[in-house]
Amino acid sequence: MSDEEWERFLRESVAGAADAPVEPSARAREVERRLREQSGQPVGWRTYAPARRRRRTGWYLTGLIAAVALVVVALSPQKVVGWFGGDDGGHAEAQSAPESERPQQAPGPEPALRPTLAEPFRGSPAAHWADGAAGITVPKAKATGWMDAAQVERALRRSRDFMVAAGLDSGALRGERPTKAIALLNPYQKDVQEYLRVALSSKAPTPETDPLLLFSRFRPEQARLVGDVVKTRGRLTYREGKRGAVEVTADVTFVYPVTPAAGDSGGNAEVVRTIVRRKVVMSWDDPAKVITRANTMSLVSYALDMTNGGCSGPTGYFVPPFGTADDQSTDAAHRIDPYDRSKPIDTSNGTTSAGNGCATATRS
Repeated sequence: MSDEEWERFLRESVAGAADAPVEPSARAREVERRLREQSGQPVGWRTYAPARRRRRTGWYLTGLIAAVALVVVALSPQKVVGWFGGDDGGHAEAQSAPESERPQQAPGPEPALRPTLAEPFRGSPAAHWADGAAGITVPKAKATGWMDAAQVERALRRSRDFMVAAGLDSGALRGERPTKAIALLNPYQKDVQEYLRVALSSKAPTPETDPLLLFSRFRPEQARLVGDVVKTRGRLTYREGKRGAVEVTADVTFVYPVTPAAGDSGGNAEVVRTIVRRKVVMSWDDPAKVITRANTMSLVSYALDMTNGGCSGPTGYFVPPFGTADDQSTDAAHRIDPYDRSKPIDTSNGTTSAGNGCATATRS
């Protein structure tokens, strides 16, 4: 709408349209009567009035739509651009939708942009993922096994709490004892309690006793997180397990942006993204059939895949490859996309698996 048309619309809104019908005077009615008698055809003055009213109403409607459009553009131009496929063609919106089932393919390509302290996730699909616990989708609860729907809902919530405590707790990420996560584990599950005792006390863990199998940890003197945000994407599923238990499976990818602990704090600081995908199967057992403690669960299995977390022997901490290409495999068969969640995590090595070991990431 041009400026002239807009001004005309505003004037007509107050004074009425210039071509709107008016009531005829007595003289006009007399002239109309004579013309009708002479021609024998009715000439009614209201003949075209409805059409004029429609045109006038159309002007008001057009003006109203234009006014609303101007307000929307002024308040949220980015949204309007997205409606018409601008910017990234709606890619970010599609990627940020919660994951309710396994994706059919890997996320689309991203611009080749180097991560920075100000934008540690740029140039990666994680830029469109949710922050922290918000990226872990919890399904609707229904009665399963020995639990009613309300009990299943609590079990799902506590299962997510475990993943958050094991992978997002700030103290645990600094290498402290993951007490919140441990509190959710059945204290009567002897093999897991023995694993915890050895894994969290040994200075030289083995692949089977590496605490990284369950918990995300960085050595504070070697690496520090960039900002307070860890990006996540994943989901919980559940089914009836052994002896009527509710078996919950968590499949979650965590993206940790880190920088050297004593590194440059300016624009040239090195930022590395350590990408960890965890699969943990938890059993919420019927206390009438399994020795357990209220509000705790037993571990059925746990596994991980990691990228940029270190390729030497286990140390109990992720070791980001700052300033080096890292000692990664060049075997094409061991090249993986760490953001591709369409493929199942590798659990072929058993209950405590380190996934694909030190594969080469096609992007980070």
